[in-house]
Amino acid sequence: MTASSTLRAAVARIQEALGHEFTNPDLLHRALMHRSYAAEESLDESYERLEFLGDAVLQLAVTHYLFERYPQLSEGEMAKVRAAVVNERTLAELARRMRIGPLVLLGRGESLTGGADKDSILSDVVESIIGGIYLEVGFASTRELIEAHWAPLVDDRASSPGEADYKTRLQELLAQQGLRPQYTIEEDGPEHAKVFTAEVFAGDRRLGTGSGTSKKRAEQAAAFDASQALDG
Repeated sequence: MTASSTLRAAVARIQEALGHEFTNPDLLHRALMHRSYAAEESLDESYERLEFLGDAVLQLAVTHYLFERYPQLSEGEMAKVRAAVVNERTLAELARRMRIGPLVLLGRGESLTGGADKDSILSDVVESIIGGIYLEVGFASTRELIEAHWAPLVDDRASSPGEADYKTRLQELLAQQGLRPQYTIEEDGPEHAKVFTAEVFAGDRRLGTGSGTSKKRAEQAAAFDASQALDG
């Protein structure tokens, strides 16, 4: 894909996914430009400066949301929630849902080694795009856009900020084998007192099971069960 066609595709796709229309397409072009591509094309700048800016904007926007919506959370609890929703894995999954990977401008070597699906690159690009949006519309509008995408994650995590994140631990363990966990959920009981049971699989292999009063807690319990077995 040429740079110009990539740019056109990126403008359409990112505008649709994020709800922001870049008035300066060159800014988005830079936000997609990995340093390997910049080096091959003898360009002075990649997305790294925009990424640095976007990381700060994202952190502040999520912190602002937590501070306003969850006055009962302590500083330490807010820090745990923010770390759980603003990290490489979460950003990379967002990039995959937006299908950004094929749009990233990579050097030949990086492209051949799967750079378009690396968590590190995908997460960087999400932050660099946020940095570009911030330069165009300022913090208030960028914060609204971030909240639209991150609020469900923050709300879910803020409901139990002190719980150990066994799902993340299990994902890290399986990633070492090139696998990803998959969860199934069943529910039982009356509407006011439902019990959820989760099973977690890697491929066809069942790794663990657990129950809880919410889907999230059931999945955490199943992930804990699986992590104990894998660690053991």
